Amino acid sequence: MGGLGAGALPIFCPLVSQISHRSAAPTSARSHEGGDVIERHRHDDHQLIYVSSGVLAIRTGHGSWVASSDRALWVPAGAWHEHRFYGHSEFHTIGFPAGGIPLLPAGSPAVIAVDALLRELLIALTSAALRPAEARRIRAVVGDRLHRAPAQPVALPTPRDQRLADACQIVEADLRHPRTLGWLARRVNASERTLSRLFRSEFGMTYPQWRTRSRIFTAMVLLADGATVTHTAHACGWATTSAFVHTFAHAMGTTPGAHRAGIR
Repeated sequence: MGGLGAGALPIFCPLVSQISHRSAAPTSARSHEGGDVIERHRHDDHQLIYVSSGVLAIRTGHGSWVASSDRALWVPAGAWHEHRFYGHSEFHTIGFPAGGIPLLPAGSPAVIAVDALLRELLIALTSAALRPAEARRIRAVVGDRLHRAPAQPVALPTPRDQRLADACQIVEADLRHPRTLGWLARRVNASERTLSRLFRSEFGMTYPQWRTRSRIFTAMVLLADGATVTHTAHACGWATTSAFVHTFAHAMGTTPGAHRAGIR
């Protein structure tokens, strides 16, 4: 299983080969090992992606997401996406006709919260042993739950401006050391005011807010790869483990230890 270096963003390098054809989104379940990659592809249908164990990093044209046992990703029909798995993962996908009643936003991917009931429904619906009549009934309940599931805005948007992209790459390459906005601006040949404006206009957040989100993303992957809470805290730039636990719990609604235990 390939591990991440300290401070590495939980997203993978662009893949050389791409799946160029479009296809129906399958409803299925299968296992993946850490390091497995599903190359860039898209479907004619909407798709709900869920891992009941492990962690899945998902990249789309809109940004990057991390899905785990308490979060699922809605991918609209026609949206390009690619995946990388961290830790042994049970991977569930459910296809929904693009022409049907929209369950979630059709314009861009969305992360939704998965409670205990929705989790069991998703696992049951993707079972190969399920009979068609049972599948129809469970799918109807899943649709009802998706209408009520709260959105989880945990994502890293894709930068468009090259100066912003360069700044993000510098920070992501070494999360152990905090970089001031002024220091970054000088490195990418921009003024501090310009770079601050780019973070707000393209990401809808300040530079400190974006950096915290990037650190949380990386922490989720390190924990899935088996890193301890203490190691993850230092690798992602927190001065103390307690500070990491507080920030992670505030952002994710659970402690890093509980998150790690749930994955493994």
